[in-house]
Amino acid sequence: MNGFVEPVIDWAALTPVLIVLGAAVLGVLVEAFVPRGARRATQVVLSLLATAAALIAVVWRWTVVAETGPQEVVAGAIIEDGPALLAQGILAVLSFVGILVVADRSEWGEDAFAAQGAARPGSVEEADATRAGRTQSEVFPLVLFALTGMLVFPAAGDLLTMFIALEVLSLPLYLLTGLARRRRLLSQEASLKYFLLGSFASAFFIMGVALLYGFSGTVRLSGIAQAVPAMVGMDGFLLAGTVLVLVGLLFKVGAVPFHAWTPDVYQGAPTPITGFMAACTKVAAFGALLRFAYVVVPGLEWDLEPLLWGIAILTMVVGTVIAIVQSDVKRMLAYSSIAHAGFVLLGIIALDEQGIPATLFYLLAYGLATIGAFGVVTLVRERSADGTVTGEATHLSQWAGLGRRHPAVAAAMALFLLSFAGIPLTAGFMGKFAVFSAAVDGGATVLVVIAVLASAAAAFFYVRLIVLMFFTEPDGESTAVVRSEGLTAVAVGICALGTLALGVFPGPVLDLVGQAAVFLP
Repeated sequence: MNGFVEPVIDWAALTPVLIVLGAAVLGVLVEAFVPRGARRATQVVLSLLATAAALIAVVWRWTVVAETGPQEVVAGAIIEDGPALLAQGILAVLSFVGILVVADRSEWGEDAFAAQGAARPGSVEEADATRAGRTQSEVFPLVLFALTGMLVFPAAGDLLTMFIALEVLSLPLYLLTGLARRRRLLSQEASLKYFLLGSFASAFFIMGVALLYGFSGTVRLSGIAQAVPAMVGMDGFLLAGTVLVLVGLLFKVGAVPFHAWTPDVYQGAPTPITGFMAACTKVAAFGALLRFAYVVVPGLEWDLEPLLWGIAILTMVVGTVIAIVQSDVKRMLAYSSIAHAGFVLLGIIALDEQGIPATLFYLLAYGLATIGAFGVVTLVRERSADGTVTGEATHLSQWAGLGRRHPAVAAAMALFLLSFAGIPLTAGFMGKFAVFSAAVDGGATVLVVIAVLASAAAAFFYVRLIVLMFFTEPDGESTAVVRSEGLTAVAVGICALGTLALGVFPGPVLDLVGQAAVFLP
């Protein structure tokens, strides 16, 4: 074809993505050819090895970029620079821990997923599959496919690649949300809501891409940034396109007013998937939002500042206020995640060099506490009158006295809640301090004052649960902590150690993320 120039692809730079994608494809083949009895174990080992190998590959590429500098890959469709690699490293760490929770089973061999996802809730087919002890081992390749999109999302150098990554990470999550073993109708309702609202967000995003292409003649972020000061008389296309792209990205992070899906999906999804999604999706989406904001938005700072300030304030206030009145642990953590999205937005709005590493450090701290907290939720179960242990005990009243009966579990949950609240000597405190400092340096002092007030108010519902666990008499024996294969305990332990280490000795990690303060244009 005349005029076509074959792109030069540095396949080594794509190693982290290719490892996870290859493992996901191999996982599909495992479902087709490995005997049913060996599938789950094979998928667990494959998934954990893939995420560990991806982390090793990210470390290798970090050393290469440190020596040779950042570069464009696949004709600029993907960027290999410090922020992209750091986001990918955080994703690899969090997904490894998240998969441990996904893979765990109770002492009687029951996991968090429906025995047969395609069966109608309450049907004979579902009952037969449950009695037969079937497992949905295909959740592991679905998690890996979602992780593949997440790894590409913050490294995308053009809007079409970003959109494809958005869809690749979203579609498996829509399916995974509807696979809860219990409360099947609630789970399927959450899946449908997530799919419908996510489709609207994707439509906004792709319409924004079209408008920005019409404005600049390119979908490359660097090309759009160069066209901002050069084009005259087309500001309407530029502003409309930028706002629509921001809507698509803000939906994925759960910012107000694009947050309506968050509480229902967090509550209805299988809890291990909720933890994985809450932590990893935020890292990927904020990574992409950081790149778009720091590459394209600086030329539109005065036009978009009122919009971004308003969204950040609404997100912090709405998430905090509604979380206070929640009686369900998962919904409380969902609105907490909305409030945290508002805090992280301060690092975006700062448009300061320190905003990039501060945001990524916050996301690491938040991700560890989130996966750990939802891991604890998977272990705390309801106990019926005849002593049978059933589903998760998500009502706050059911957590009363947990610290007296199971002090280790309650202590881990308390640590994660204190980190969410930003109490000193936890990772959450250092994350908030870093983001708030970057926002002050960027001239957003008023936002920081509002964020501090919101953080103080948010401490109420975190401390309320701690008081319930340690200082409230239990109401009978209606709650139990189940024994499992131990994978969730390992994950919670890793998250707890990480939360403490980042809070007490944050220096090495802060120095590391400080090296990722500049995007390749």
